[in-house]
Amino acid sequence: MKKQVLITGGTGFVGRHLTQLLIDNGYNVSVLSRSKKENKPSISYYVWDIKEQFIDEEAVIKADYIIHLAGENIAGSRWTAERKKNIIDSRVTPISLINSVLKKHNKKLDAFISASGVGIYGAITDAKICKENTAAEDDFLGITCQNWEAAADTIASSTNRIVKVRTGLVLGKNGGFLKKMLPIFKWGLGSPLGSGKQYMPWIHIDDLCGIYLLALKKEEMNGAYNATIQDSTTNKEFSKTLTMIVGYKMWFPAVPAFILRLVLGEMAVIVLEGRRVSSSKIEKQGFRFKYINLETAIRSCL
Repeated sequence: MKKQVLITGGTGFVGRHLTQLLIDNGYNVSVLSRSKKENKPSISYYVWDIKEQFIDEEAVIKADYIIHLAGENIAGSRWTAERKKNIIDSRVTPISLINSVLKKHNKKLDAFISASGVGIYGAITDAKICKENTAAEDDFLGITCQNWEAAADTIASSTNRIVKVRTGLVLGKNGGFLKKMLPIFKWGLGSPLGSGKQYMPWIHIDDLCGIYLLALKKEEMNGAYNATIQDSTTNKEFSKTLTMIVGYKMWFPAVPAFILRLVLGEMAVIVLEGRRVSSSKIEKQGFRFKYINLETAIRSCL
């Protein structure tokens, strides 16, 4: 019998790619949506409303695995106090709602797999390579990811294991952070941001989805895993590579940090800071990245 995987955030960029990969690998997929959708072969849609604290309980009851991807876009707009609260709540509250159904029906999952972010290591640029046991930072990105992961841990009594996928910057076609950057570079205005020395821990969408698939299949996987390439790409190197692929040499001067802070406010740290991140733990689980070369990864997305 096919195993059933319930995905929150299944209609998003990562969710759509992951859904297809799971179907291709013999899973049935359920997706929680804010509006009623017509079911498809191997995909069942269920309605939920986080604000109203409503969820179609059948979605949870039928699931063997739950993958939690839902969360408000952290780079969607300036970080006002209200936006910060919404960013955290959109990641934490769904877990509480799911957990209430699990406990109500005494349901035991094979695994609960939650997205998280390498932002848990903070908006910092330094030489350190962050591993999963690196201390979390207490800035907004760090606090958001800590709350996210702590919420996942509350599922412990209702699942055999919990996996947290600490994701970097996702490269993919028609989505991810590349979608926002590409038009600027195609206009010939590509340039480093701030010092350009900040690291950009990236991962291709195919590899990210592959890590989620491995987390489903491999019962030994438990706890946090970094999901990024360990190649120490800086913002300047990334910008240079992208301009070369688009077809010109980078000539536009770096965008000064103070301008980005004026435009983006506190959220500017997302583009002005970045840490190096280790991928050794997931590789020790037998995972092999398909995309390890930045140029090849970007070209596959165009």
